[in-house]
Amino acid sequence: MNLQKIEDEALHLPKEERAQLIHRLVLSLESPSEEELRSDWLLEARRRSEELDNSAVQAVSGEDVMRKARALIK
Repeated sequence: MNLQKIEDEALHLPKEERAQLIHRLVLSLESPSEEELRSDWLLEARRRSEELDNSAVQAVSGEDVMRKARALIK
């Protein structure tokens, strides 16, 4: 399906459905790319590593995290 056909079909949708389509298309443009996500997570991992290295925070074991999470949902 080419762009012109998609546009023609979209313009024949009811107003509410066109608004929903516009919203979804705009959101798809605002979503970060896979590369941006990878870069953001790498920066976050480095920041957290530095905090651990500098003793700014203390590591918590996965077991402790899960125990506390289970206690919260009970």
